[in-house]
Amino acid sequence: MNLKNKTVVLGVTSSIAAYKACDLVSLLKKEGANIHVIMTKNACELIRPRTFETLTGNKVTIESFEKNIDFEVEHISLAKRADIFVVAPATANFVAKFANGIADDFLSTSALAFTCPIVIAPAMNSAMLNHPATQKNIQTLKERGVKIIATQKGMLACGDIGEGKLAKVNYITQEIIEILTEKKDYLGKTIMILSGATIAKIDPVRYLTNNSSGKMGLALAKKAKQRGANIVLIEGKTSVDSNEFAPIKVETTIEMHDIALKNLKNVDMIICPSAPCDYFLTPEKNKIKNEKIILKLEKTVDIAKEISSKKGKKKLIIFAAETENLIENAKSKLEKKGADMVVANDVSFPESVFNSDFNIASILTKTEQIDLVKMTKMELADRILTEIQKLK
Repeated sequence: MNLKNKTVVLGVTSSIAAYKACDLVSLLKKEGANIHVIMTKNACELIRPRTFETLTGNKVTIESFEKNIDFEVEHISLAKRADIFVVAPATANFVAKFANGIADDFLSTSALAFTCPIVIAPAMNSAMLNHPATQKNIQTLKERGVKIIATQKGMLACGDIGEGKLAKVNYITQEIIEILTEKKDYLGKTIMILSGATIAKIDPVRYLTNNSSGKMGLALAKKAKQRGANIVLIEGKTSVDSNEFAPIKVETTIEMHDIALKNLKNVDMIICPSAPCDYFLTPEKNKIKNEKIILKLEKTVDIAKEISSKKGKKKLIIFAAETENLIENAKSKLEKKGADMVVANDVSFPESVFNSDFNIASILTKTEQIDLVKMTKMELADRILTEIQKLK
């Protein structure tokens, strides 16, 4: 009874896979969940609402202005009661409406009112799934924190073979359980996260930097907060919106170093997915206009090594972005920096390029190496936080 006292609001759209939502309801009921189903009009052409009412013991809602409903504004009432909002199966039409804020029926109107975790399990023809518009809409929802459960490959209703089948209902159920029974294993802990790129100024208008987007740092901040942690986010140049964490903004590696050491005594652990500039130079006072310039670069401070020398028993987790000899270089970095864990990422892979929402990484400690499959940075952040808890 993992979901005892939990309320699940399930949206069912007009994918041919709508019948599988009955199995999903049954599995959720076995876990103790209280389930409220919202159906689109077209979904009712594929499966009768009475089926879900019998399975859940609750009235199915279809229209925004039905007779014989409670006086409460129904979509707001459901949003307030829900612990999680799930749409399975989700058509391309629903995904498009939700991504673009269109609210023209009860399901799409309700979707905009939910502040609880949201899970979308698409099911559609592979051509529709792979259409640039659908892929963009899915990406938009992911960036907003919506959990998208990937489709399966197999024979589709139209007879084609390809991606687009609804994920297995037991897998969807397990995802819901994991979200609703999320551990608060970092409650009372304060984590300092260094994120993004720093810069080395050349003149008043130019600087050297790298391709770090800050997405990994933000993912770690979000997941750590979900698991109960307080976050101190020190952030260089990024392409993400992290204002919810009131980040301490810095430009140079020296600035990131100084702010990190200043906050070190107030935190329990340090995670460094940042990409500080390794070199600096004395910038020119005026804009350089020469045909050719020669830059004299010098090694700057090693933030992770400095933190390691002053952290005491606090855990230090670093990252290694490599283009060759990934594991060897990561092991060397782990030892030289005096860190407790290194997350190694081969940035030569297309799936692991900077600014991507995905990653293929290996987690290394002094005694273990875990090679991970391709996953989102949010999923990787969760796994990293779990592995940190195993450190002695």
